[in-house]
Parts: sequence; C-alpha cells; structure tokens
Amino acid sequence: MHPAHPLRIFAFSIFITLVFAVIVAIYGGVSSLWLFAILCILEVTFSFDNAVINSRILVRMSKLWQMLFLTIGIFIAVFVVRFALPIVIVQLATGIGFMDVVHMALNDAERYGGELQKAAPVIEAFGGTFLLMLGISYFLDHDKVVHWLRPVERLMARAGKIRFIKLIVMAIVAALLYFTVDESIKQTVLVSSLLGIALQFGLHSLSVLFEKKFSSTNKAGLLVGWAAFASFMYLEVLDASFSFDGVIGAFAITTSVLLIVAGLGVGAFWVRSLTIYLMRAGTLTKYRYLEHGAHWAILALGIVMLIKLYHVELPEVVTGSLGLVFIMTAVISSVIEKRRLDSTQEVNE
Repeated sequence: MHPAHPLRIFAFSIFITLVFAVIVAIYGGVSSLWLFAILCILEVTFSFDNAVINSRILVRMSKLWQMLFLTIGIFIAVFVVRFALPIVIVQLATGIGFMDVVHMALNDAERYGGELQKAAPVIEAFGGTFLLMLGISYFLDHDKVVHWLRPVERLMARAGKIRFIKLIVMAIVAALLYFTVDESIKQTVLVSSLLGIALQFGLHSLSVLFEKKFSSTNKAGLLVGWAAFASFMYLEVLDASFSFDGVIGAFAITTSVLLIVAGLGVGAFWVRSLTIYLMRAGTLTKYRYLEHGAHWAILALGIVMLIKLYHVELPEVVTGSLGLVFIMTAVISSVIEKRRLDSTQEVNE
C-alpha cells in the first residue's frame, strides 16, 4: 500500500476512535456517543488549518522527528494541552492547589467549567495574539512572491520591508487591547498578549537560528537535532493555541471533563493523521493557495479569540466553519488557477 494512501494513514485514528467510542458508550451510555462525535468534529474543524501549517513544517523534519510528533507529540496534545494545561491555568487564575483543581475537574465539572470561563481572558489574549502574530508573519514577508488575495497580500508584502514591522504591529495590537478592555482584566490581557507575541517570535527565531548556526540537517536536507527540536516545540505551542478555544467551547456542549478529553483527544489524533496525509500527498504543492487560505483562517481565528475579550461570542459552528471556508476557497482558487495556467501553456505551445 502506498505511504500516502488514506487508509494507511488514518487507520490508527479509526482504531483509536472505535476504542474510545466503546469506552464512552460503556461508561456514559449510548446517548453520550453523540456528544463524543460532536467534540471530535469540533476539534477537527477548529484545527484543520493547524494541520495545513503543521504539514508545511513537518515535511522539513527527519523521519525520527516526524515519528516523535506522532507519538510523544500526541501524548502532549491529548493529556498535557487538553487536560493538564487548562488545570494549571485555573490553578494560576484562582490560587487553588493543583490536585484540588484536578479533584474539581473530575468531581465538580460544572464548577470547573465556570472557573475555566473566568480564566478565559488569559487564554483568549495569549492564544489570539499568538495566532495573529503567526498569521501576519506569513503575509508581512517582502520575499513572498505568490499572492492569493493579491491587492491585500501584495500591500502586506511591501510593508514587510519595514524593519521590525511584525513586532511593531503586534505591539500596537497589545496596546489597543490594554486601553480598550474592561478595567478588571487590563493587566491580565497585557501580560498574556505580550507572552503570546514573545513566545511566537522566540520559538520561530530559535528554529531559524538553530537551523543556520548548527546546520542541523541530514543527507536528505531534513531538520534534525536542535533545529528539529525547536520546530517540534513550535508545533506543540501552535497546537495548544488552537486547542484552548476548543476546550472552553466544549463546556457549552457537556460538563463531563472525561468526555471532553476523550472527544477532543480523539479529534487531535485525526488532526495528526490529517497532517501526515497532507505532507505525504504533497497537498501544499498541488494547491498553491492552500497555505495562504490556512494563514487567513489563522488570522480570522486569532481575531475571533481577541473580540471575545469584549464579550462578543460567535456561535461555535461559525468559529469552526471560518477555517474551512478559507481553506476550501483557497483550494478552489488553486484548481482554477492551475487550469488557467495549463490552458495558457497549451496556447503558447
């Protein structure tokens, strides 16, 4: 079977889904399977654009680091990001001990969900600015020659010639947030947004630095060593930024923490498999505007997270659909552009 065959790539995710579905049905009843399915779909729709970006980075990493991304990385994604990290955030926001928060999550899920909602400004400011920084970094690149939404992207590419433009733009965003959000969360939003900006900039810079300084590539030109490690950590933080909003949104569907972890965790397996499929199938090469669509989706999700700081709550179906709309539009545009180029080439011949 070809390495890029969907059945080969998605087989493990299908197996994991069936296993967890049986466990959920045994402990929560058949009725809970519907909630389990909704949570899986929620995770995949929120993170579809994440899979596109992941595949772009993962294709440059060695086979070993790709395997680590699928093993250790999935452990981090499921148990650390979707279970432990929200508990740590609630702990820091409330001052309650870690084990007390764990006890609350397992035995008083409704209260835990409420405490997590109170910590939402931290998550939204951090995640929103991290994703916004990622998005504008892609478009504010004066070396970028392929443009999808041409007038806007060309203007942004020209602006990329200005030194430190990305940090300047994000500093303005952080300042605007600080001066316009509710007085009670000003300090929280400022610290969280600056942390999101610094982490995105720092991880990206470290990845580039390690790649150049240590020349950490193997014979195939794939990243290994510290360069691969920096890229690996970048992928994990990126995954966390996409997942935070989904964890909070999941409490609108169910207050069962274990069901949330199961549903979002299985969804994370599907996102990992989708990443591998996009990488092995060479999807980014086939669809020239797909990466553009993914970054526009990231910008949109970052903005959606930030406007929540002003008590503007879009339905989950709208938030989850934004990424898919951008990506599907980018794919359609790529197909149309390829046909146009092919027909032009035939005429010239």
